[in-house]
Amino acid sequence: MSGGTITNLVIGLAVLALLVVRQMSPRRLNDSYRLPLIIAVIGAFEFASYLKTHHGHQNEIVAAVAGSLVLAGLTGAMRTPTIRLWRQDGQLMRQGNWLTAVLWAVSLGAHLGYDRLVGGTAASTVGDATILLYLAVTFTVQRWILLARASRALPA
Repeated sequence: MSGGTITNLVIGLAVLALLVVRQMSPRRLNDSYRLPLIIAVIGAFEFASYLKTHHGHQNEIVAAVAGSLVLAGLTGAMRTPTIRLWRQDGQLMRQGNWLTAVLWAVSLGAHLGYDRLVGGTAASTVGDATILLYLAVTFTVQRWILLARASRALPA
């Protein structure tokens, strides 16, 4: 395992921990996408750095990344029913539960497992390089669905 791979994993796990902690505490649900955008920009830099050193096996890399991002959307959608929504003092609130946290961990495991399966041995570290992109997509899809659910169930 290279130094870049370890760094990507550590950063990815730290961001995952931040997201899970934020999901477990009651917080205002807003329509800002600043955090996922920041995560995506950093993830794009990590992936670009990966591509500079991995020139071969482009088909495996593309398949691994494309499939993984689809998986990110699916797991984001799967987590949304585990998040409670309510209004408090005119603010839309949300809070995940223990199942939300478990599904975050399963989601990351699915990402890394899928990339290793599809990427093959030559591109087996593409999942490590795309952790932040994966987290940004899954978090964004989850937020879209939560906002849609809230607009239907909890009108202002």
